[in-house]
Amino acid sequence: MTDERDLPRTRVAAALAADPGRRLRIQGWVRTVRRSKGVVFFEINDGSCLANLQAVVGADDETFEAAAALATGAAVDVTGLLAESPARGQRVELRPDRITRVGAAAPDFPLQKKRHSFEFLRTIAHLRVRTNTFGAVFRVRSALAHATHRFFHERGFVYVHTPILTSSDTEGAGELFRVTTLDLANVPVRDGAVDDAADFFGRAAYLTVSGQLCAEALALGLSDVYTFGPTFRAENSNTSRHASEFWMIEPEMAFCDLAGDCDLAEAYVKALLADVLEGCTEDMAFFDKRIAPGLLERLEHVRDSAFERMTYAEAVAALERSGAAFEYPVGFGRPLQAEHERWLTEKHVGRPIFVVDWPKEIKAFYMRRNDDGHTVAAMDLLVPGVGELIGGSQREERADVLEAAIAEAGLDPTAYAWYVDLRRYGSAPHSGFGLGFERLVMYVTGMANIRDVIPFPRTPRSCPY
Repeated sequence: MTDERDLPRTRVAAALAADPGRRLRIQGWVRTVRRSKGVVFFEINDGSCLANLQAVVGADDETFEAAAALATGAAVDVTGLLAESPARGQRVELRPDRITRVGAAAPDFPLQKKRHSFEFLRTIAHLRVRTNTFGAVFRVRSALAHATHRFFHERGFVYVHTPILTSSDTEGAGELFRVTTLDLANVPVRDGAVDDAADFFGRAAYLTVSGQLCAEALALGLSDVYTFGPTFRAENSNTSRHASEFWMIEPEMAFCDLAGDCDLAEAYVKALLADVLEGCTEDMAFFDKRIAPGLLERLEHVRDSAFERMTYAEAVAALERSGAAFEYPVGFGRPLQAEHERWLTEKHVGRPIFVVDWPKEIKAFYMRRNDDGHTVAAMDLLVPGVGELIGGSQREERADVLEAAIAEAGLDPTAYAWYVDLRRYGSAPHSGFGLGFERLVMYVTGMANIRDVIPFPRTPRSCPY
């Protein structure tokens, strides 16, 4: 017999797909234990798949006492023979000849019941990954991250890392977390205000809300780049779609206009949906059955549809003609709300839509001014079931126009002098977009709350880890 110490670990997913007759070593956590006079059944899961591997130990087996002593939540290292299972619903089962309890689970282990509310599970985020739902969420999240890197790599994009610490506000919204080493019990003051010159960087510094501006600088030398990293927003919002810490995917392309920006965004969304629908079949079937019935059909429809394109003015006109009773008023110059976005995608067109050419007053200063003087070359991608998934634009490449936009927005021109410099030294038309990764995971899994698609959510008055 092979020395158990030399036997490599087999993941549960691989064990469930293997042929009977193999001797395997499984390491994972006990999901359930059932005992009777003559047999113990326990199920092991190691996070590699949704299904558990059942182990069966008879009363005459040397491992019977060890199996009988197991409890839900315990970490185990089990070696045994993979056998054909006589039970319905499973092809194979494990017949252990060695059971090592690596870590016991205390009697108050909180995941004893089959079902818990998501609200309760958020209070034990450090344990919820051991449930079916959250194991599936984080496997799909991982698959989407890998698919993102593969998509951009195959198209020649350079993966870049932009600063997390910044002195500028990309969106000009002022919702930033300040980072400081100042003694908060004795803050230095000059002329009645905090003396920023006394701080670590000699000026005020913040956690970034976006890597876009620095990514633009890198694109104007590397041509096509993308970032994929954490971003932060000190917005006192407690909705199901907002978090204080989230991840953003932000490509930037030199020599690219708004139409090219939309082309890339459409290809990206379709590629990710195709990847996850093909590669995460078990988890996606679980979401379709347990979380959001009809999810698979909706995602397949988006994957296979041609995305519509319409101007903001056309979208507003369609909404005004709709006769629908919206909670929020519709009118030119107003932002589109989620109810408007869903009507456009689900009722008006029946597929994803790029809404382009928005009023400059409701978009960011860096977006390229159109020749009409009233709109900017911006786009929002709206998808059925959610609404906005991606926001992007062609960036303003003209130094004088950008300087005027900065002044009009009331921003400090000295803070953006380097950004204007990019327009003075070999400027070129360039475009990009931003996709909130958690919003994408919500869309793909059907999960309704952003707190349930990131391992340890940070929201107003909630940072327990």
